[in-house]
Amino acid sequence: MDDLLREYLPILIFLAMAIGLGLVLLLAAVIIAVRNPDPEKVSAYECGFNAFDDARMKFDVRFYLVSILFIIFDLEVAFLFPWAVAFGGLSETAFWSMMVFLGVLTVGFAYEWKKGALEWE
Repeated sequence: MDDLLREYLPILIFLAMAIGLGLVLLLAAVIIAVRNPDPEKVSAYECGFNAFDDARMKFDVRFYLVSILFIIFDLEVAFLFPWAVAFGGLSETAFWSMMVFLGVLTVGFAYEWKKGALEWE
C-alpha cells in the first residue's frame, strides 16, 4: 500500500493543484467581474446585429463571405508555415507543388477582389 501511494502521490498532488487553481480562477472571476457592463460592451460587434436580439432575424450575407475568405486565407498560412520550416529538406517537386497551390490561391484572391467581395459599403 505504501509503495502504491508513493507512485501515485505526484499525480494526486498535480490533480489537487489543478483543481485548486481552477477554483481560485473561477472565484476570482466571480469577485472581480464587472456586473453592469457599459452599452459599448454589449453593442454589435463582428456579426452586425445586437447581441441580445431575436436569433431568427436576417442579416447581411457579407459577414459570411468575409468569414469564409478569412478561413481560406488562414488555411493558406496553416499549410505554408510547416512547408517553410521544412523547406531545406524538401525536393524541387515540393517547391513547385507549393507554387501551384499559392498560384491557385492568388487567382482566387484576384477573382474575389475583381468581383468586389472585399469591398464594404
